[in-house]
Amino acid sequence: MMEVKDVASTALAQNPVIGRMLEYNHEQLVFCNDNETGLKAIIGVHNTILGPSLGGTRFWNYNNETEALIDVLRLSRGMTYKSSVAGINLGGGKAVIIGDPKKIKSEALLRRFGKFINTLGGKYITAEDVGVNTRDMETIHNETSYVAGLPVSMGGGGDPSPVTAYGVYVSMKASAKEVYGNDSLAGKKVLVQGLGNVGMHLVEYLAKEKAVLYVYDISEERVKIAVGLHSATSVTPDKMFDLDIDIYAPCALGATVNDDALSKLKCAIICGAANNQLADEKVHGEVVTKKGILYAPDFVVNAGGIINVYYELEGYVRERAMAHAEKIYDTTWNIIQTAKTEKIPTYMAANRIAEKRIEAIGKIKVRF
Repeated sequence: MMEVKDVASTALAQNPVIGRMLEYNHEQLVFCNDNETGLKAIIGVHNTILGPSLGGTRFWNYNNETEALIDVLRLSRGMTYKSSVAGINLGGGKAVIIGDPKKIKSEALLRRFGKFINTLGGKYITAEDVGVNTRDMETIHNETSYVAGLPVSMGGGGDPSPVTAYGVYVSMKASAKEVYGNDSLAGKKVLVQGLGNVGMHLVEYLAKEKAVLYVYDISEERVKIAVGLHSATSVTPDKMFDLDIDIYAPCALGATVNDDALSKLKCAIICGAANNQLADEKVHGEVVTKKGILYAPDFVVNAGGIINVYYELEGYVRERAMAHAEKIYDTTWNIIQTAKTEKIPTYMAANRIAEKRIEAIGKIKVRF
């Protein structure tokens, strides 16, 4: 009898869509197309044992559809693990809209996308991600109630980035405690790559603790703000990994912890807000361990965002969301200790903890 991995490998060769669903163990993929609005999107539902799947919609100009497919599969799987480790009752989902949001985003396109979400009957709840904002969530909400990340005026939690950034900050402190013996970040040299909403809030937290800041973003304007407000030093992408730093905080797109970066990177800790930071989870998870770098698993570190929208579903109170996000410190610490005890990479320890909870709850309830 063929093993599951053999079945997945064979299916991938014969059918690149179903095969990849087997590889990542997905429940459902929904392909969305509307010629009138130009909408081309994929909704990925990974796992609904803990509850309905929730994850943001990413609007991105992918090079091709395969790239978009792989992104939605990886991101939705990450949301399952993120919610599980964070101790909230949500499954993992994600959506991607293919195209340049600056060129094709429109009210009609977003509302048509909302109609597709609504056909799932609550199995997938969307929120904001790269390329979409709170106002876009309002537009989508015209066609479906399965939307989180709404503005405060509509009973939502508004911008989740301060909560996400706070979770990254406390996770960084827990990592520092392991490496340096205490959790102070004062004087620690930190490279923040990506100055979006989360990155900017993280820089603010780090500046208050008197960390030495290096920053990079494709937006020169955002770099100028960070330099001006927080005395950060700007760096160029070609010199970024040549720096002698203590902590690398990737806060933009994923896969920056790759062969090229790791051949140059000189740091003790990797802890940032970006999703899927390891270009290849198994390969690069092993490499960072062998290099003596403590990697704080991204789906643990950046769980503040999903925590924030989870409390929105219950009736939003920012203080409750921040209090839950503070627990990311203990979660990070426990994962580090588990990895040490079991002599495994930290990403594997985090995966096991997430899978253990899903397996336990799966014995007492059916999927959503």
